[in-house]
Amino acid sequence: MKNFVEFIRNRTTPPQSEPIPDSGQVPNSAGGYAWPVDDWTRLDRFLVLGSEQGTYYIQERALTKENAESVIRCIAEDGPRTVARIAEISQAGRAPKNDPAIFALALCATLGNDATKAAAFAALPQVCRTGTHLFHFTAYVDGMRGWGRGLRQAVAAWYAQPAARLAYQAVKYQQRDGWSHRDLLRLAHPKPADEQHGIIYHWLVKGWEGVGDAPHPDADVRIIWAFERAKRATSAAEIVRLINEYDLPREAIPTAWLDNAEVWAALLARMPMEAMVRNLATLTRVGVVAPGSDGTRHVVAQLANAERVRAARLHPIKVLAALRTYAGGKGVRGQNTWQPVAQVNDALDGAFYLAFGNIVPSGRRWLLALDVSGSMQYGTIAGVPGLTPHVGSAAMALITAATEPAHTIVAFSAAPGGYGGQWGGGESGITPIAISPRQRLDDVVRTMEAIPMGGTDCALPMIWAARHKVAADVFVVYTDSETWAGAIHPAQALRRYREQMGIAAKLIVVGMTSNGFSIADPEDAGMLDVVGFDTAVPQVMADFAVAD
Repeated sequence: MKNFVEFIRNRTTPPQSEPIPDSGQVPNSAGGYAWPVDDWTRLDRFLVLGSEQGTYYIQERALTKENAESVIRCIAEDGPRTVARIAEISQAGRAPKNDPAIFALALCATLGNDATKAAAFAALPQVCRTGTHLFHFTAYVDGMRGWGRGLRQAVAAWYAQPAARLAYQAVKYQQRDGWSHRDLLRLAHPKPADEQHGIIYHWLVKGWEGVGDAPHPDADVRIIWAFERAKRATSAAEIVRLINEYDLPREAIPTAWLDNAEVWAALLARMPMEAMVRNLATLTRVGVVAPGSDGTRHVVAQLANAERVRAARLHPIKVLAALRTYAGGKGVRGQNTWQPVAQVNDALDGAFYLAFGNIVPSGRRWLLALDVSGSMQYGTIAGVPGLTPHVGSAAMALITAATEPAHTIVAFSAAPGGYGGQWGGGESGITPIAISPRQRLDDVVRTMEAIPMGGTDCALPMIWAARHKVAADVFVVYTDSETWAGAIHPAQALRRYREQMGIAAKLIVVGMTSNGFSIADPEDAGMLDVVGFDTAVPQVMADFAVAD
């Protein structure tokens, strides 16, 4: 008798190179089949992960175009909802970079209906909180539409913020992307609400007419006088005095003084958290941060302050990027070198965990599975040099590992000796990896980078756990969902595990790239798709683990 059932195989499923019948699966970029994520999920992925450098299977230009098309469909479906989501993720600091949110807001201001455009213009100060953000938005929107009344009014409203704050923004962020405050004021024509705004607008358009020795009498605009005065300074002592008395930021200091340790020490004393992390290498190079120094004690104390880390919205990706660069002792782009201070490395490591906030543990048994296939080792997360999805997945896994004591961590792809799976002639397999939150992140990164890559089979964690009788309440697969090499689909492998082990195990898929695929079956309430490096995700995962 011919076994016609083998051509359908609803229960045992076809290989990943074929779709599960009647499942709604679509081809992914690698030639396998997965479920498409909806446009709202794709919007979240783009806002958090961006599309810089693309992925192994799709170049940056094409990936950005795909994401933009998803944003456009969201705008068409519900523009105000799209704006609200952009503002929510941007304001909460859930994304490592604000550029995707700014670009998406520019799309709303360009392609939305009247209600959407009005919402986008109203959200401009929420999303574009700094002068640089405003310049980015202007560059995006100017390339897509003209300067109508709504846009002019929105930009004018941005300049109506309190005078002291506007003066600081004007000094710190002077121009970017070919745009300056002078350009925007001439286009938007804001009317000064008071004398202080009039002084600031006049300075931005026409400059400061004469810088005397006496500070400006108005405290709200005094920082501008100090900025102009710094241009004429003839000693480091004068620069230090201006920093201490008028809170001048680094961007206001003439380049000639930015190799001076006294100047940097004054800057460090009042430097915002993110700027401090960004400038650690320079602070070390000039000697402000050194073993046993006051500068080192200040940096360590700031990074250990959980309240300050969260209030500053210091994103964990920025901490991880700083740790990778700082611990390496050499700049990614320049030729500068420095001797890393061990206490600073440790403080950065601790700040990474603090940046995710307080996570309530679920008490469940977790199996954390890291996709280390070839496609995960290409591209970057949020454009951070060296932060590939497979390195980022290890960092993400450590957040859960630090919270949940009952956890196992494995990596999956090819056989340990090299490339395997469908095309390599070997068998794909699992590599248990000995990493833990007790290790520093830079050590974990080195461990991850040493694991050989291979083909992608996202069913392997469930198959391995069933074969070895590993009890798990929650599987977490960190992946780009470009699975193709397995003989069974991941969702079906989970269902087999549930049957064999008698455990109602759940699956959480952590998307590490902003593509449009997921291995989580949207029809299965025990499967969840989330966005990697969204600061809200670890608690969402813990809540999902205990939900009925």
